[in-house]
Amino acid sequence: MDSPSGVTQELVERLSRADRLVVLTGAGVSSESGIPTFRGRNGLWENYGAEDLATWEAFQSDPELVWRWYEYRRQMIADATPNPAHTAIADLEKSCDDFMLVTQNVDGLHARAGSTNPIELHGNIWRGRCTKEQTLVDLPDTPLSELPPRCKSCGALIRPDVVWFGEPLPPEAYDASYDAASDCDAMLVVGTSALVRPASSLPLVAKHSGAFVVEVNTEYTAISVLIDTTLIGRAGEVLPSLVSALAETRAAVQTEPQTT
Repeated sequence: MDSPSGVTQELVERLSRADRLVVLTGAGVSSESGIPTFRGRNGLWENYGAEDLATWEAFQSDPELVWRWYEYRRQMIADATPNPAHTAIADLEKSCDDFMLVTQNVDGLHARAGSTNPIELHGNIWRGRCTKEQTLVDLPDTPLSELPPRCKSCGALIRPDVVWFGEPLPPEAYDASYDAASDCDAMLVVGTSALVRPASSLPLVAKHSGAFVVEVNTEYTAISVLIDTTLIGRAGEVLPSLVSALAETRAAVQTEPQTT
């Protein structure tokens, strides 16, 4: 029987045959944990838009202002918890021999849900980076005692280890995600607007390479007509249903009597 979330048995059986699975997640997954996207000039913080603050130029001009905004975001994220979509993805990883999670989110909620070694295309808000030595620094989940923080080694300013507007993605992260997309049998694209490049190209790379590509979103996106199917709904509702059905299908296959 098909699930109310639109997860059909045909879809489940197609995904269950995939040996190499990639999951790509975007802000729609984080938003279900109450984390806003901060995109656009919506006055989310002292009447500044993300474009005013998430740039190298803004940091050079007023590093304290930029860090105050990131402290606001960090404490909002610290109070959030992984939602059923995060948990379902972590469960899916445990059931796959060849699995890769690629995320555009910087909040670290996938790791808190149990996902191991996700590729973080846009960085991680719980890390800083020395602007002189480029060394990485783990940041506490409590408010920072100094704004802006400085490197204990050289005294230079530390910036958030996130990708700002106008900056390229970390080469190693993008290369690994591109290689995975090129080589996978199936890809789940969850909660992403498919507008932020170059991450939005990964589903098309997978499709061009012959993978079965499934989108999970609350609405159709720019890639919907280019991939195999779109499941309309909240990630926290669709993914648990999908992962549960996959587990049942795999279990049934494993218990089938062997013929000679």
